[in-house]
Amino acid sequence: MKNFAPDIHRQRLVIEGIYSVKMTPKLLKSCMNELSIKLGMKIIYGPIIKNIAYKVNPNHGGYESILIWAESGASIYTWNRNNFFTVDIYTCRKFNPKDAVEHIKEYFNAQKIDYKEF
Repeated sequence: MKNFAPDIHRQRLVIEGIYSVKMTPKLLKSCMNELSIKLGMKIIYGPIIKNIAYKVNPNHGGYESILIWAESGASIYTWNRNNFFTVDIYTCRKFNPKDAVEHIKEYFNAQKIDYKEF
């Protein structure tokens, strides 16, 4: 990918895995709020937690959650049927990816987890 704006720091992280906790809106909200603190991001909107994607596609039964930071944002999607989750973080502020991965791993008691930084 070409870097069209080298003077703007951009960092992306995708985390995926299998969770072994009871997934609830309360848990997701707490997870996202604490992730913001851990990464030093300022929340300007959210987190918003919904459970409506299954209406479009029954395979998507789970939660959709988004959070907007002054520095960009994060989203978490879960699939109840196989306890799968995916986390997308995009920010214009540097952060340690391992802090985010450890946070998600602990919060979701993820026995299987992988991540990629872009």
